[in-house]
Amino acid sequence: MRVVGLTGGIASGKSTVSNLFKSHGVPVVDADVVARNVLKKGTGGWRKVVAAFGDEILLASGEVDRPKLGQIVFNDPDKRQLLNRLLAPYISTGISMEVFKLWMRGCKIIVLDVPLLFEVKMDKWTKPIIVVWVDPETQLRRLMTRDGTTVEEAKSRINSQMSLNLKRTKADIVIDNSGSPEDLNRLFKEVLVRVRKPLTWTEFGLSRDGAIVAFVSILFGVIVCWKSL
Repeated sequence: MRVVGLTGGIASGKSTVSNLFKSHGVPVVDADVVARNVLKKGTGGWRKVVAAFGDEILLASGEVDRPKLGQIVFNDPDKRQLLNRLLAPYISTGISMEVFKLWMRGCKIIVLDVPLLFEVKMDKWTKPIIVVWVDPETQLRRLMTRDGTTVEEAKSRINSQMSLNLKRTKADIVIDNSGSPEDLNRLFKEVLVRVRKPLTWTEFGLSRDGAIVAFVSILFGVIVCWKSL
């Protein structure tokens, strides 16, 4: 099984690339979706976060007010690290479960869409690693246009994350999304060819089909040995 790591930064276009993978039939495990699920009312993640940040982050329904919590952690690095520490075990478990489900379905290639791929050390489980990069000026402009924020607010949000320039040094594949949507589609098709290349023997061995082949081979060997006794 080939587990592809996909990451980027805010307003870099990572979600667009993730959707392109989906539209081309490549299954994607979205860490943001998993994170939303582990924060649902009554879950272990919900209880940890409420205990740490107080009832003031809750809506009348008892669900976490995500925009309010996001504002709190974006403006306070210590609280942002605390939130990441609290949720990391639940998110990792949730991602692992989604990967296992896809493994059971026989998927040979999956994409892990994880914004904090390097920060939470999940890069060690993925190969290749794709970083969606954009130049700083374009990133700032897109973020301000998308969210209607001021320059200062946009810079604060960008600076709260690992820089894209650092992320690109850790990547196996870099998609430069500074251009037009047509440019991105062209670059994506090139990347898709690389992602879909035949599995290595190691990757095949980690797939469901590889496990079945290994099991049958072992079973056949046992039967042969048993009959020779």
